[in-house]
Amino acid sequence: MTPPTVHQEAMDQEAVHQQTVPAEAAAVTLVGRSSSVFSRVARIFAAELAVAHGFRVVPDLLSREPGDYAGNPALRLPVLETRQGAWFGALSICRQLRRLSTRPVAVAWPEDFDQPLLANAQELTLQAMATEVTLIMNQLAGSGESAHQRKLEDSLLGSLGWLDRNVALAREALARDALPREALPGARWLSYLEVTLFCLVTHLEFRSVVPTAGYAQLGEFCRDFGERRSARDTSYRFDT
Repeated sequence: MTPPTVHQEAMDQEAVHQQTVPAEAAAVTLVGRSSSVFSRVARIFAAELAVAHGFRVVPDLLSREPGDYAGNPALRLPVLETRQGAWFGALSICRQLRRLSTRPVAVAWPEDFDQPLLANAQELTLQAMATEVTLIMNQLAGSGESAHQRKLEDSLLGSLGWLDRNVALAREALARDALPREALPGARWLSYLEVTLFCLVTHLEFRSVVPTAGYAQLGEFCRDFGERRSARDTSYRFDT
């Protein structure tokens, strides 16, 4: 079995705009930012799963008011507001979007990874995303150079090096071992690992946190995944 690639995205491209979604989805609002790496994860899932939703921008990332983050006491984004209540964090949001969707999409989640390669790829991707956000926030807050700052930078570069060396093997293992067996023939494929990895690498480029040109395998992966309509429609930008 070949890894899930853009040829699967070519099927039924316009269906994302034609799916009927549950009534619950009509009251869904994603709270985040168009420039946020974690918000883009949720936005890609919403697009792939054809869940209609509104989008509300968090105006100030240095705000200390939970109300600015849809009530999230951790002062973090994204948040998904639904009739049931608010869902905090990208993974919880993506799970809820899957529950709201009526679209036949085969999703591989982090808990599906029972071998070190995929589990480590997911862990390092999420760690790198959190590290990158910390570096950006330190810059916004005017924090100076420190031993901890240098460790964060080393951590990010080490994770990117490992991911670059292993991304091709991870995608092969994903297609072979982790995608749900109950998927309907012709169903679209989606994995939390691929979405988060794509969002990470492209966000590093967008924010110029570290150079990414030297990571050839990650670049090839991003070019492939980036041809998905969901990726094209959620490009990073700064909200005005």
